Amino acid sequence: MDECENSPISRKVDMKRRVFYSFHYEADCVRTSQVRNIGVVEGNRPASDNDWQTITRGGDRAIQKWIHEQLDGCCCTIVLIGQQTAQRPWIRYEIEESWREGKGVFGIYIHRLKNFDGKQDAKGKNPFTQIKVPGVFFESHLVDVVNAYMPPYRNSKKAYEYIKDNISGWIDEAISIRNRWRVWDSVRAWGHSFISDQDEL
Repeated sequence: MDECENSPISRKVDMKRRVFYSFHYEADCVRTSQVRNIGVVEGNRPASDNDWQTITRGGDRAIQKWIHEQLDGCCCTIVLIGQQTAQRPWIRYEIEESWREGKGVFGIYIHRLKNFDGKQDAKGKNPFTQIKVPGVFFESHLVDVVNAYMPPYRNSKKAYEYIKDNISGWIDEAISIRNRWRVWDSVRAWGHSFISDQDEL
């Protein structure tokens, strides 16, 4: 049986470096499974229906705990962007927490990959436009910081091959971007400390 038929969620994968996939399961399971099963990705194992039902019965805190457990040990979060991805609150939470924890973040548009019925989908909104991250003096929209890649092909097979050929490099770039941003994290932390010290004088 295909994993999409019995699993509501499957996000964590093992590579030479571990990454976390963030996506809307109900709408994009087939498309996301194509990306997650690319040859450079190994060890992918979806959660079962029963596991996910147990998690959700525990409420928001249980879901947050599960997400953080999945993020643990990962160096990068890949957001697989479908038509409805940007509207999903838990995907937004996963992005925000990934960035806060210092992980690389980037997106891949997957609407040109086909589903079980052989159909493509409409392009979704960029989920990074609605998320802000702290800068040194002011906040920045994440869309101005990280990348969201769209295969330049309408053909599904060519779009898949484009993702397959580039995903490793995209991971490297996302990690590099986040590492460069750490400098601003340090400057901001120093600035807050300096201001606090001045207030105490």
